[in-house]
Amino acid sequence: MSENWKSRAVTEGVARSPNRAMLRAVGFTDGDFSKPIVGVSSAHSTITPCNMGIAPLATRAEAGVRAGGGMPQLFGTITISDGISMGTEGMKYSLVSRDVIADSIETACSGQSMDGVIAIGGCDKNMPGAMIAMARMNIPAVFVYGGTIKPGHLDGEDLTVVSSFEAVGQYGAGKISEERLNAVEQNACPGAGSCGGMFTANTMSSSFEALGMSLMYSSTMAAEDAEKAENTEAAGKAIVEAIRQNIRPRDVITRKSIENAVSVIMAVGGSTNSVLHFLAIAHSAGVEWTIDDFERIRGKVPVICDLKPSGRYVATDLHKAGGIPQVMKMLLNHGLLHGDCLTVTGETVAERLKDIPDEPTPHEPIAGHPVIRAWDNPMYKQGHLAILKGNLATEGSVAKITGVKNPVITGPARVFESEEECLAAILDNQINPGDVIVIRYEGPKGGPGMREMLAPTAAIIGAGLGDTVGLITDGRFSGGTYGMVVGHVAPEAFVGGTIGLVKEGDSITIDAPNRTLQLNVSDDELANRRSEWKPRPPRYTTGVLAKYAKLVSSSSLGAVTDMGLG
Repeated sequence: MSENWKSRAVTEGVARSPNRAMLRAVGFTDGDFSKPIVGVSSAHSTITPCNMGIAPLATRAEAGVRAGGGMPQLFGTITISDGISMGTEGMKYSLVSRDVIADSIETACSGQSMDGVIAIGGCDKNMPGAMIAMARMNIPAVFVYGGTIKPGHLDGEDLTVVSSFEAVGQYGAGKISEERLNAVEQNACPGAGSCGGMFTANTMSSSFEALGMSLMYSSTMAAEDAEKAENTEAAGKAIVEAIRQNIRPRDVITRKSIENAVSVIMAVGGSTNSVLHFLAIAHSAGVEWTIDDFERIRGKVPVICDLKPSGRYVATDLHKAGGIPQVMKMLLNHGLLHGDCLTVTGETVAERLKDIPDEPTPHEPIAGHPVIRAWDNPMYKQGHLAILKGNLATEGSVAKITGVKNPVITGPARVFESEEECLAAILDNQINPGDVIVIRYEGPKGGPGMREMLAPTAAIIGAGLGDTVGLITDGRFSGGTYGMVVGHVAPEAFVGGTIGLVKEGDSITIDAPNRTLQLNVSDDELANRRSEWKPRPPRYTTGVLAKYAKLVSSSSLGAVTDMGLG
C-alpha cells in the first residue's frame, strides 16, 4: 500500500484495508495498492477562458503520474472569473473562492489519505488557493499553471481584457465610438488562457515558479501551445518523484524562498494582489512574513520587465525572451536571489539556473524596446509595489508607485460607499482633476470579500484622468490596474478604520515617495468623529459571505480565514 494507506491499515489494525474494494471500482488492480496515491486537483471550468483548457491538462497530468509510478485520483475544485464578475455583486465571491479552493483541496486530499497532490489552476484565485492548501497539508505537491491567453489584436495593437474595461471609460468620455468599443470587446480575448499581461494570474504563476513549487518555464507558457501539455505531463512525473524523495511544501516554502518569489514579482512589475496572497501563503506555511517585508524587498529590486498593465508586452513575449528563469538568473547574478533554496524537483534554485544565460534572449517586438531590460537600464531602479502607511492606513496599504506622473497628490475627498456609486459618478463626468476618490466598505469584512475596483480605475484611465486623480479603497485592485491608486487600506471602514471617518471635501495626501497616506484633519477632529462612529450591520447574515465576514482577518494579515481559531 501507499504510505498514507499503510498508516491507515496500521491504525485500523488490519493488514488489508476494506476500502480497497472501492478503489478497485475506480481502476486499481493488485499491483497498484503499493503505489503512491496522487491527487490531481483540476480547476477545469467553462465559466472562464482562464480554466476552459484545463481538462486535457488534467488528463496529461494523470498520464505523467502513471508513467512516474503513481496512481492518480482526479477531483475538481471551483473557480470564479474575476473578469466576468468584475463590477457586480458577484465579485464579492472572488477572494472568498481562494479559501473555498484551499478548503476543498485540503478536504479531498486529507479525506482520501492521498500521498501527494498536483494542482492545476488558471484564474487568479486558483493559484493562491492551491498553495495555501499545499502548505497546510504539507504533503508532496506540485502546482501547474493552466497557461496564459495569447493577446488579442485590433488595428496592429495587442489587446488584453483590460483594454475592454478601459474602452468603456473612453466611450463614456466620448473619446471612441460605440463601433470601436464593440470591436475592442470582440477582439480582446481570442481563446483559452488567463489574462495576458502581468496581471494577477501571471504574477502568481511566475512567483510560484520562483518559489520552487512549479517546473521551470511553466509560468509563461500559452494555454493553447503543445509545450503546456508536455510540461504538465512532466509535472505528473515530478510529483511522484517528490513523494519518493519526501520533498514537502514546507521544505520548499521558506522565508528565503518567499523572498525569491517577491523579488521576482518586483522585477516583473506584478500585481498588488500578490501582497495579500503571499501573506496568506506564509501564514499557512508557518513562515514569519509581514506586510513590511514587501517594502524591504521593493527597495532592493529593480523592475526589469516591460510588461502590461503599465508596460508594453504580455506574458507570451516574456516567455520568448527567456521567461522567469532568465529573470531569476539576472537576480541571482546580482545577489538578489537565494540560490540555496530547495525546489520540488530536489534541485536548488542555483542548480536549476546553472545553464540559463546571464543575459536575456534578444526579443524586441517593438524595435529598441526589449521585453527584459539590461540590468543597468531597468524600467525603474526600485520595485513598484509599495506599502503606504499613515493615519489613513495604520496597518498599511498597497500601491503601485512606478510610472505615475504625479507621485504626490493632495486633494479633496470624493467619498463613495460602494464601487457602483463611484463608477456611476465617473461615467457621469462628476470627477475632476485633483480629486481623491475614496471607495469604502469594500474590505474583507465590510464588502464582504474585498472586491477589485477595475471598473472604476479603468474608467478613470479611459476618461483621461489617470495622471490627475487619486483613488484609495479598503477593497482591492485588479492586476490590470495602474495609476495613482491605493488599495488594501487597513484597518477597513467596517471595523472602524480611519477610511470610514473621511468626509466629503476632506483633504487627503497620497505621497508615494515617502510611502504615506494621510487624512489632513486634526487629531482632535478625528477623535470626535471616531466617538460618533457606529458600526454597520453586516450585509449578509447567512451563507458563505456571512461565514467569510465572520472569520476573515485584516487584509494586512492576508485576509485569511483560519487565524486565531486555536
